[in-house]
Amino acid sequence: MRVKSVRSFGGSEASVAVVGVYAGLRSAPGTDSVLKGIKSWVRTALVATGFDGASGQVAVLALPDGSPVSRVGFVGLGDDLDLDGLRQAAALGRKALDKETRIATTLHRVPLDGAAGAVVEGMGMADYRFDRYKSQRVDRDPLGIDLVGSTDGWETETARSAVVVDAVGLARDLVNEPSRAKSPVMFAERIGTLAVRHGVATETWDIERLTEEGMGGLIGVGMGSHRPPCLFVVHHKPRRPKAKLALVGKGIVFDSGGLSLKSADFMENMKDDMAGAAAVVAATVAIARLGIPVEVVGYAALAENMPGGGAQRPGDVLQIRNGKTIEVLNTDAEGRLVLADALSLAAEGKPDLIVDVATLTGACKVALGPKIAGVFARDDEAANKVLAAARSTGERMWHMPLPSDYRTMIDSAVADMKNTGQGRYGGAITAALLLEEFVGDTPWVHVDIAGPAFLDTAEHYLPKGGTGFGVRALIELAESMKA
Repeated sequence: MRVKSVRSFGGSEASVAVVGVYAGLRSAPGTDSVLKGIKSWVRTALVATGFDGASGQVAVLALPDGSPVSRVGFVGLGDDLDLDGLRQAAALGRKALDKETRIATTLHRVPLDGAAGAVVEGMGMADYRFDRYKSQRVDRDPLGIDLVGSTDGWETETARSAVVVDAVGLARDLVNEPSRAKSPVMFAERIGTLAVRHGVATETWDIERLTEEGMGGLIGVGMGSHRPPCLFVVHHKPRRPKAKLALVGKGIVFDSGGLSLKSADFMENMKDDMAGAAAVVAATVAIARLGIPVEVVGYAALAENMPGGGAQRPGDVLQIRNGKTIEVLNTDAEGRLVLADALSLAAEGKPDLIVDVATLTGACKVALGPKIAGVFARDDEAANKVLAAARSTGERMWHMPLPSDYRTMIDSAVADMKNTGQGRYGGAITAALLLEEFVGDTPWVHVDIAGPAFLDTAEHYLPKGGTGFGVRALIELAESMKA
């Protein structure tokens, strides 16, 4: 993106604008500057379209000759605007003018701290496309945003937001990429090149190293594929870190279910089962680019869960890195197996906090629907750090229970635990309880993004397909730990 500040619409090269209108057709700051002499006409035209400034509304009008711009996208701001409402409004304005490559706007002038950054995030995330496999795709210039009327701190805010938008786009690209083009090793190679460019150290543990290091869960899940698993590590280590954060991501590049084979319709979108790993690596690179003085180690546990001749079988027992054993009763409950190894390794590094992000259970999606992630933790303090970060970015999360008496639901007769619970109920909780076995005494938060990682329908700044959910919250979490 190219963002700049101009004094007036006359100083902008854009031929279109996006401006805000509060409920009741009250002009937001700066809106009237594009309506000089035609405000009454515009009001009548908006009323005729049914637009009254309610949140989520958008109307595009062509202005008379002599106006500062040829067309204006009016976006509804409602009565009680917050930063995410502003992000969404900016996104709707950009999408209403989606063929334009430069847009002038006054949305950043609404009286909210961080408004300029929110506008850039909203428009930038709405500008996302994944069309590399389209034979008729059209190359577009980068989006240009002209902020009409400068505000204090706009340069710092928008520079940060541009990095955030890049990170979200990277995570979306990784999720949307067909599984054929992102084997575990290919994933690591692609991110490794990008990470090194931004000063982030990387390390890849191949199958031989995984064996030497006792990563039985990751090896077990990857045995059914001819494309071997790996552990990919990204490490941002500033000179004088204020804290240490470990991020762990589930990276199942395709999930057939293994021998516990999924039905065809449940397999269609399983290229998204590495959305947690995508969020972790994208956020870590962004944290480094932003120079946040918090040490961050990101672990992407990468494997392909396939039913090949070497695949693990129901009834097999795996030994995880920390020595504990898991009886595998359902090979489609594989995410917790690869995370167990990565969490064990993360805990050995003695971070101040571990956060794992995973498309872990359909049960969480049943409980919270397609737009809200579940948060599980042993103590409220750790959970509240993640929840506060998510609130500030507009990524919806909900604190779920983690009752210790449910632990018996994963007891095994032949191993320390089994990888399934009892019956149909409480599956998101029992999965989280299994993960808890591998973090030791380290403060830990598990974020189940099975719902919001991949959407069937686009809305405001969220596209159909991979959403990049969690990237912005993880960056904000690191920011909050620098104090």
